[in-house]
Amino acid sequence: MQGKIVKGIAGFYYVHVVEFGIYECKAKGIFRKEKQKPLVGDDVEIDIISEEEKTGNIVEILPRKNELIRPAVANVDQALVVFAITKPKPHFNLLDRFLVMMESKELPVILCFNKQDIAEESEIEELRSIYEGCGYPVIFTSAREEENIDQVLEALKGKTTAVAGPSGVGKSSLINRLQSGIRMETGAISSKIDRGKHTTRHSELIAINEDSYIMDTPGFSSLYTNDFEKEELKYYFPEFTPYEGTCRYNGCDHVHEPGCAVKEALEQGKIHEVRYQNYLEMYKELKEKRRY
Repeated sequence: MQGKIVKGIAGFYYVHVVEFGIYECKAKGIFRKEKQKPLVGDDVEIDIISEEEKTGNIVEILPRKNELIRPAVANVDQALVVFAITKPKPHFNLLDRFLVMMESKELPVILCFNKQDIAEESEIEELRSIYEGCGYPVIFTSAREEENIDQVLEALKGKTTAVAGPSGVGKSSLINRLQSGIRMETGAISSKIDRGKHTTRHSELIAINEDSYIMDTPGFSSLYTNDFEKEELKYYFPEFTPYEGTCRYNGCDHVHEPGCAVKEALEQGKIHEVRYQNYLEMYKELKEKRRY
């Protein structure tokens, strides 16, 4: 029987099998021997020990599409990045760092700006001009007023989505809205998972319908890792792509070189100043990092 690991605690893995519910499984010793560790998000083959008790063994981990280290999770299709439009205002540098990290992992991103009910139209338009201009899908929501939740659900359909965002932006309320009314059969899991409540927060997949899962990603600000070279950074700003190869110098880093097509696009308003300034800041950091 095939299913997906939705949670792992203290050597137990909780596997969601569509139409059959959740099974509490142990991983066979062979994985330890082969130094393979099942991850939340893994698609697995299980043998049932007891249908009544809903227990089983994981006998095979199916090939992974991808794997994130922090948080440790496999087979993520996309990220839903949640910020507030206001209260608090978006920290653009943090947001752009996260987008760069997702670009470096080749993970598509949907941007969700929450608290539309208390925002000014001008604030909404500013965000739209910065991020839709880079080619990111942008959804404006109000978790409190249930505005545009259907648009978010539509974007999550059939996918495993990591949900990330800083605290205070209404992420938990949004996640609750996404689950409301379509909460999967998880009664069987909660009594078993209770034993893990006192442990540190684990990655957990929440099934929001038959083939759509979301994962709440704790520790947002610690997610950013710059494990690449400064020369690679420009490739993680999608709005630079149309200008690659059209600068005067080959290998132009779009920083201080003359005849730079990206800087010309910036002057013409085709690239947003906010994004470019954050690019410069990250570039400088990567340059400093090399020095030490």
